[in-house]
Amino acid sequence: MHRLSRLCPGPLSRRQFLQIGALALGGVARSGLLPMRLEARERSTTEATAVILIWLPGGPPHMETYDMKPEAPAEYRGDFRPIRTNVPGIDVCELLPRHARIADKFTLIRSIAHEFADHGGGHKRFLTGRDPRSPVGFVNDFPMVGSMVAKVRHDRHMGVPNYIAGTDPGRDGIDVYSFGSAYLGPATHPFMIVGDPSVATFEVKNLSLPAQGRARLIDRLGLVQRFDPKPAGMDTTGAMEAMDVYRTKALKLLANDSARRAFDLGQEPAKLRERYGYHAWGQRALLARRLVEHGASFVTMVMENPYQSGIDFLKDGTYNWDSHAVNCHIFNDARARMPHYDRAVTALIEDIYDRGLGKKVLLIVTGEFGRTPRISYAKGTQTGVQQPGRDHWPQAMSVLVAGGGMRTGQVVGSTNAKGEHPKDRVLSPNDLWATMFRHLGIDPNTAFIDHSGRPLPILAYGEPIAELI
Repeated sequence: MHRLSRLCPGPLSRRQFLQIGALALGGVARSGLLPMRLEARERSTTEATAVILIWLPGGPPHMETYDMKPEAPAEYRGDFRPIRTNVPGIDVCELLPRHARIADKFTLIRSIAHEFADHGGGHKRFLTGRDPRSPVGFVNDFPMVGSMVAKVRHDRHMGVPNYIAGTDPGRDGIDVYSFGSAYLGPATHPFMIVGDPSVATFEVKNLSLPAQGRARLIDRLGLVQRFDPKPAGMDTTGAMEAMDVYRTKALKLLANDSARRAFDLGQEPAKLRERYGYHAWGQRALLARRLVEHGASFVTMVMENPYQSGIDFLKDGTYNWDSHAVNCHIFNDARARMPHYDRAVTALIEDIYDRGLGKKVLLIVTGEFGRTPRISYAKGTQTGVQQPGRDHWPQAMSVLVAGGGMRTGQVVGSTNAKGEHPKDRVLSPNDLWATMFRHLGIDPNTAFIDHSGRPLPILAYGEPIAELI
């Protein structure tokens, strides 16, 4: 049924129609959100859907994870060999034995590529779906996809923040990974969870309050919302709106028992926590599952530094996935980090399906690009000796997708014999995000108003990946 027909008792006059239309357009324009097509229609999926993005900054090596080339020359194929999975025809790296046991529960996309080889440019290109104005630097010209989701779903009232990100200490700045919201404003920034969830002292700040204080806070929150409206026409930068949003969110979290429960990993059985691994990556993955289960729409968990949670730093290792020869011995570093990665990601995949979340929650695991297929050698900064590594390579990368009601147990696309570039089914990050927005029921033609007042659609281009649907 058309939305207006539910509101109006009978046919509208031309004047009434124009008045209602002007009011509606004024409201969405002030919110910075403008439908490109103005017909009313039902959402393709419910607002219960959610996304978990596991972000691997630095660029994971596709030829040491999901796209191995055992027949390539030695200077390409590296030290490791592929192993068979439980799906005939799909192989993964020997360092990922847990992946091999559950390949029927995920899809590997081997043909996504773009053109930005710098970390900053790669982050911005991948996470916003648009070419950045500068190929370097991490400050976004366009919103990160998580902020887009937060903007569209800004009116959801769940027990937890709608958009959440988890990082290591000192890595929680909004521009560290190009998580910025650009013209959508700081009100759409993620709620940041900082620290190692595997340690006993871990806590999420600003979630606890004595019972007596909580009762007073609830009363005051009602008064604030009643008597403290925003001045109309006074907020040209979005700062006042952001302050109002932050204040409201903070007060609601303090007043909300369900938020504290959602962030409390102590609610989970010890056996399940052990399955994820008592490591920052594993417990972060488990926390992501708890948060989407409690109503968050978009949760990003960063898996960057494996040398924490009691794991000693490897002299020829590196803190992120940036496996240049000057940074690390790529194969020794992989032997140290892959077991934690293997355990955390597969536990999350299995848990999503075990808890009946296979249609609700879409899991995406990726970094900003892959690594050069040809191995390079250089003197390591920490070791002082020649060692192997791989450099930045946006021309080829691998992405893992699970859940979301998507088809699994398959590989989409392929690269050439040396892993240099897509050979078939060439895709871009935009096709991945188009698939994600489809899962969330968000029309990619929805437009946001940029700083110059122009409406820009969520995606300039991109189509849902048909093989997944």
